[in-house]
Amino acid sequence: MNLCRGLSISMGFCLIASWAWAYPEFQQYVQSHSGRTTNCAMCHKHPDGPTGLKPGQIGSLSEEEMNQLNQARAAFEPGKNPHNPILNEFGNKIIATIGKTKFLELRLHPQDLPSALGQDSDLDHDGISDADEYVAGTHPVDESSGIPFRLFVHNLKRYAFHIVMIALATGAGVYGLNALLKWFDLVLHRGKADEPEEAQRA
Repeated sequence: MNLCRGLSISMGFCLIASWAWAYPEFQQYVQSHSGRTTNCAMCHKHPDGPTGLKPGQIGSLSEEEMNQLNQARAAFEPGKNPHNPILNEFGNKIIATIGKTKFLELRLHPQDLPSALGQDSDLDHDGISDADEYVAGTHPVDESSGIPFRLFVHNLKRYAFHIVMIALATGAGVYGLNALLKWFDLVLHRGKADEPEEAQRA
């Protein structure tokens, strides 16, 4: 069993390693266009890419995951919804949306990937589409990674109700404190005004 697993992993390396490392065009485009340093974690589960023995890399895959990997590599047409164990959600979304054939064609035109993906998908729900995050060099599956201003606007809208409630509560608190201080001041002045009369009575 161990021998079979070892052979399957070795074959996987031979078949997939060249494919995994043969498409640097997308990363090069993102880095040159966005000015941000990106790594394999934009599309892969491991930031060092698919080749290796670490979690999310080919050498760590079980027999079942190797089968999933081989099935995913055959998803040439869109709509197959592959579950590639070495890709993250964004990587799998690309193949599911455009298919491997189109993906390979876009190697020559990596700038066209965003239009092929469209604006509908936002995997991390941060208000920025996956396509826009690809162009900006931010992480499509990390809600804290994105264009700062757009993240600010999205979170402002998302928590608008809470912000309004906090503002109202703060305003009410300040108003109440001000009224209390005025009341103390009024009581204090009344006390001082009554002192001469009490002294005369005494």
